[in-house]
Amino acid sequence: MTEHITIITGVQDEADAFLRDHPVMRIDSPLGEVRQLDHGGKTVSILCSGIGKVHAGAAALYMHSHFNPDLFLVIGTAGHISGKQGDCFYLSETLQADYGTLERSGAHDGFTHYNAGAWPIGPADWKPFEAHPMPAALALPQARIATADCFVKCPDRSAYLRDTLQSDLVDMETAAVAQIAALLDIPWVGIKAVTDGANSDSSGDFHANLERAANRAAHEAARFIELL
Repeated sequence: MTEHITIITGVQDEADAFLRDHPVMRIDSPLGEVRQLDHGGKTVSILCSGIGKVHAGAAALYMHSHFNPDLFLVIGTAGHISGKQGDCFYLSETLQADYGTLERSGAHDGFTHYNAGAWPIGPADWKPFEAHPMPAALALPQARIATADCFVKCPDRSAYLRDTLQSDLVDMETAAVAQIAALLDIPWVGIKAVTDGANSDSSGDFHANLERAANRAAHEAARFIELL
């Protein structure tokens, strides 16, 4: 039974959008302020980790140690890199897009992907982390998100992530939280709304669409918690 949920975001606007006007308790932490509230019969603790996999992984470990959640929930925004229709997605799968071997030798020229933490040697061998199943009533389109420590503004890179890693979205946090969740044997969920197309217009589009997308993801996250 899920009683305590930890929400992790990379950007403060994404954290602030979740039940913005709800009564909360504010708790200081070395990683930033934790906002704690009750919603849908669950205790929810929200922390903006800062951008990137290291920040997100550290936040997941800290929240596990200090708040003992039953489930990690990553919410916020993402770049859209596939033709899958929708502007807000339930993240059914995620993987680290920048873990592996980069080499140029013999017939091989490029990047070989592996499961995060595995030996990056030999034939490519990877599979995504799978999320907690989506409640049917939530009825969001489901997507795979690729996570890497870079803000993607290159159509060629987007095409590579789509075609090679079969990903629909790209961000900088989700797979790190999913990996920590797997190590701790805790379920994880992600809900992300689209800000940009991971192309040359992404910087401007991200800023222009951040508030709308953060609000949309936060709204669907609140609905998800109610349906658990």
